[in-house]
Amino acid sequence: MPQARANGIDIEYESFGRAGDPLILLIHGFAAQLIHWPASLCEGLAALGFRVIRFDNRDIGKSTHLSDRGMPDIPTLMQATAAGGRPDVPYCLSDMAGDAAGLLDALGVAQAHIAGASMGGMIAQLVAIHHPARAKSLVSIMSTTGRSFPAPNPEALKVLFTPPKSSSRDDLIETSIRVQHALASPGYPTSEAEIRAFAERVVDRAPYDPAGLARQSAALIAAKPRNALLKTVRCPALVLHGADDPILPVAGAKDTAESIAGAELIVVPGMGHSIPEPLVPVCVKHIGDFVRKAEGRAS
Repeated sequence: MPQARANGIDIEYESFGRAGDPLILLIHGFAAQLIHWPASLCEGLAALGFRVIRFDNRDIGKSTHLSDRGMPDIPTLMQATAAGGRPDVPYCLSDMAGDAAGLLDALGVAQAHIAGASMGGMIAQLVAIHHPARAKSLVSIMSTTGRSFPAPNPEALKVLFTPPKSSSRDDLIETSIRVQHALASPGYPTSEAEIRAFAERVVDRAPYDPAGLARQSAALIAAKPRNALLKTVRCPALVLHGADDPILPVAGAKDTAESIAGAELIVVPGMGHSIPEPLVPVCVKHIGDFVRKAEGRAS
C-alpha cells in the first residue's frame, strides 16, 4: 500500500474507486488499523461513484509510530483529568484531525466527505470543526461528543482495555478475538472462523505497540467535550449509531446530532460497536444515501 507524508508523519493508506470521483475519507478509532474498515464497505461505496480512502492513524498499523514521545502514565492522566486538570499528553485528537487534513493535502484533494468511527468519529468531528473548508460532509459513526453519559458495559470496557498476557502471536490473537466478541453487533453475527481469521490478519499486519496504544489512549482521556464547537459545523452531517452499542450508549449519538444544526440521526437495531460483514450493506446504504445527497447539495 502507498504512504503519504502528512502533518510531519508518514501515513499508510489504501484507495478504492476512481481518482476523479468525490472522496470519502474513512477514519477509524482507538487501536484500529485501516483494515478494521471492511474492504467490502469501501468497495460498496466506490461502486456508488465515490473514491474511498482508509488509512492507519498515527501510532497504529503501518503509519508512523511516535516512539520518541514515550509511554504515558494512563492512571495519572485519568486522575488529573477527573480533577479538572489539563494533563500534558503526547498529542491530542486535534493533532490526529490535522493528520487527516494533511493526508488530503498530500493527495491533492481540496474537500472530502469525512467519515469516522468511534474515536475516528471524534477525529472526524474535529476535522469539520477545525478544518471546515475540507469537509463536504461529516459522518460520525458509533461515536460521541465527549460528554459523560450512561456508563459503558463494564465487562466490554474491561475487555477493550485489558492488555494481552504477552506479546506472543497466540496471545495477541486471543486478545483480538475477545475484543471482537465484546464489541460485537448482536443482530449481525459473525462465525468464529471469520473472527479468528480477522484477528490473525490484524496481528500479522503490523507489530504490537503498547506504547503507541497508550499515546492514543492519552489523546482520548485529554479530549474535552465538543458540543459548543460542533454548533459551529455547517456542513451536512449524519450520526450513525448502533442501538446495542456496549461502549458508547445511544445517548452520545443523540447528543452529537443535537449539537450539529440539521444533523440526521440513524440508530441501527442490532448494531453494536463494530461493522461486521453482515452489517456492511446496511452501512453502505445509509452512508451512500447520505453522501450522495450531500454531494448534490455541494455541486
